[in-house]
Amino acid sequence: MRPIEDIQLVRPATLTDAALLLAEEGSRLVAGGTDLLPNMRRGIADPAVLIDLTGVAGIGAIEPHHGQWRFGAGVTLATIERHAQIARELPALAQAAGAVAGPAHRSAATLAGNLCQDTRCVYYNQSEWWRRSNGWCLKLKGDTCHVAPHGKRCHAAYQGDVAAALLAYGAEVEIVGVEKVFRRPLAELYHDDGAAHLTLGANEVVAAVHVPAGQAGRVSGFRKARTRSGMDFPLASVALALRLEGGVLAELSVGISGTNSHPLKLDGTYALLGRPVDDAALATLGKLVAKQVTPMRSTFTASNHRRLVASATAQRLLRELAAGAA
Repeated sequence: MRPIEDIQLVRPATLTDAALLLAEEGSRLVAGGTDLLPNMRRGIADPAVLIDLTGVAGIGAIEPHHGQWRFGAGVTLATIERHAQIARELPALAQAAGAVAGPAHRSAATLAGNLCQDTRCVYYNQSEWWRRSNGWCLKLKGDTCHVAPHGKRCHAAYQGDVAAALLAYGAEVEIVGVEKVFRRPLAELYHDDGAAHLTLGANEVVAAVHVPAGQAGRVSGFRKARTRSGMDFPLASVALALRLEGGVLAELSVGISGTNSHPLKLDGTYALLGRPVDDAALATLGKLVAKQVTPMRSTFTASNHRRLVASATAQRLLRELAAGAA
């Protein structure tokens, strides 16, 4: 890894100021830095200016807000993991935050940083000399995706964990631009493109995440499948939120991460509503997942294995949550 040097560090007082500073060529936002700094050491990112958001007032706050929870962009994953009320009302989110990397990482890593982290690939997340010797890649400096050499699309995978839980809860992101503040569903923050997976404009900053408060009768949970039990990126991260009425599913929402170039909210779950959680329902869910996840050989694990893992993890989590709710 190479040393980090010749960087200008600026600390804006507001997110609007940060959005203005992003107009400078070569500027990047930083808070926890657990994703950006390793990429800088590998030569993947080479910003001239780092915009430090840690001094923005309220950026790390968690507060109830009109029947929702508002999480400031800079709240750390450790804070979410340890928040007793969040663990009761939004357990999938607390579990997802606690599944990221190791304790030291979570004490620095932020919510927005996890949501906006770079996509990953075995041909991309390497040292500079290794990438150069392989002719670079489509995501950086090259013109070929080594995962799918005959295509013109990057297949690097998005491997953040908390997005799966937030999608299952129907979260929205609050975004600050130079002249406006607006909200959009979290799913709209992403493109299905490993090289350009975020839809943020050039002068836009994630300010907060809004999550509906806990609802009576709803149960939820998160599971992460990974090669190693600690400090590893997911083969698949799955979150479910559901409600049973009279022994059948009245609501079901599923978020998945780690398999595609973007986190996804599972389509077609309406097919399970009004049905008991039996073997037939679990098989239906498994097929929905298998059809919608599109893992490629961007990790050391076989693509079809990751698809099967995602499907099985979703089925097991649905069975566990339904049994608990019953």
